This record gives sequence, C-alpha cells and structure tokens, in this order.
Amino acid sequence: MTSFTSEPFFLRAMQADDLAAVAEMERRCHATPWSDRLFREELICDHAAIDLLWHADRRVGYVCCRQICDELHILKVTVEHAFRRRGLGRMLLDHVLQRACAAGCRRVFLEVRTGNTGAIALYSSFGFETVGRRKGYYPDGEDALVMERSLTNG
Repeated sequence: MTSFTSEPFFLRAMQADDLAAVAEMERRCHATPWSDRLFREELICDHAAIDLLWHADRRVGYVCCRQICDELHILKVTVEHAFRRRGLGRMLLDHVLQRACAAGCRRVFLEVRTGNTGAIALYSSFGFETVGRRKGYYPDGEDALVMERSLTNG
C-alpha cells in the first residue's frame, strides 16, 4: 500500500471499509455524485486507484484514477468544502502525477466541467491544456473540457 505524509495530512489507498464514508463525502461534494456501485467497481478494478486524503482521523478528500497502458486518466479529484483553498487538490494531483511518472505513463487526461473555473485553473497550473470538448457530458447537460498533459520531455 502506497502512502504519503505531509503533516497534518496523509494519503493512503482506499479500502472496502472506507466505501460508506467516501460515498457520503461524494454526495456532499457533488451535484451529480457517483453511486456506491461505481466506487465499488473502481476498488476491484486492477488498473484503478483511489487514494484518500486524511486530516487526523477524518477523510477530507480523494483522487480516483485509472492507468491504461502508458496513460493515466484522472476520474475524480474531490476535497471537502471546509478544506478547500488550502492546496489539498494540488497535493492530490501532485501525488498521482508523481506515481504516474514512476509507472512509466507518458500522458495524463481528465475531464472537467466547463463552469468549474477553479479546477480548470488548478489543472492549467500543472501544465494541462484543453484538447477537446464533450457536449452534454455530465448528467445535468453541462459540457466537459478534455484536458491533457504530457509527462515526457520529448
């Protein structure tokens, strides 16, 4: 199990007994949340990872991603409302990008709501660029920007 520590926060891989708490956080943080079933499927998927961000004994965020060949697909980056604007999303992204580099990934992709300007700014600060748009991607009809970042220098 991979873990990361940056006092007073630490990261560890999600386990089955975290499911109920993560699903509840998902419902608090997202207008169109993933179902418990989707989280369960990610937990058993061989090329998926969900890492939880903890503050003391409280789950305060998570990042979900899948590695497919030499590509990383970031599916979710979530931080509890009370813990936002503290650099925790940046910590989660940095964690998965470092792991992707170590695993030999060459590119990283993600989708983000067109109206989520804060997330778009965060991803852009990491070198992600918009490479496409998915019309009506989200259940409420909002479009998604497809963003990509290279993990190689050439």
